[in-house]
Amino acid sequence: MSGAPVIEIAQPGSLGQPEPPGGYRRTSAVLVTAPSSIEAEAIRGLRTRIVAQHVREGRRALAICSPSSGTGCTFVAANLAVAFAQIGTKTALLDANLRAPGIAPLFDLPADIPGLSEYLSHPAMRPDEIGIVEVLPNLSVIASGPPPLNPQELLSADRFRALVNQLLREFELTIIDTSAANVCTDGQRVATVAGYSLIVARKHRSFMADVALLARTLRADRSVVVGTVLSEF
Repeated sequence: MSGAPVIEIAQPGSLGQPEPPGGYRRTSAVLVTAPSSIEAEAIRGLRTRIVAQHVREGRRALAICSPSSGTGCTFVAANLAVAFAQIGTKTALLDANLRAPGIAPLFDLPADIPGLSEYLSHPAMRPDEIGIVEVLPNLSVIASGPPPLNPQELLSADRFRALVNQLLREFELTIIDTSAANVCTDGQRVATVAGYSLIVARKHRSFMADVALLARTLRADRSVVVGTVLSEF
């Protein structure tokens, strides 16, 4: 995705919290709290590119990856999911960052909601027992659950692939947030299962060598890198 837009990310909590539509969760996504902002327009621009180069090709999953923590990866994943939901795409947002999850607070989900780690840790747990919450029209969120002791093993198991495949059948698009590559290789595993990935780097913080290394690693693991997004605080 050559020439992907620069996304200026607002500081968390700096935007207002409007009342959510009836029956839905309160969210801090800028597509909802500040729909006319520069940040929201940048996300819409990214959505347009992904629609043209990804969704129209019949691709239904996208892992959001980053070379290091603090790049705005979770922000991009959450807001991109909201953006697709707003154009009528039935979207699932899965928090596969089992080490430092951040999706649930963005959508005001209860801290104890059953999530991915519990499902992967308990073979007897059924998919319908996961807390799949429709937070906005056309957008359902699956939280990470409590951080487990063996996240890489859980994400490498067939049970995770089977869950992702089920989401691909039930939703038009599944967006997956992942752990930073400098912390672990969890994100690479998730990207391999998804088949496609988007790299999020941060201006004045991410090193181009790290971004290039991550891109090569993802491609070596058979994940198609659809582009790189530069975020800035």
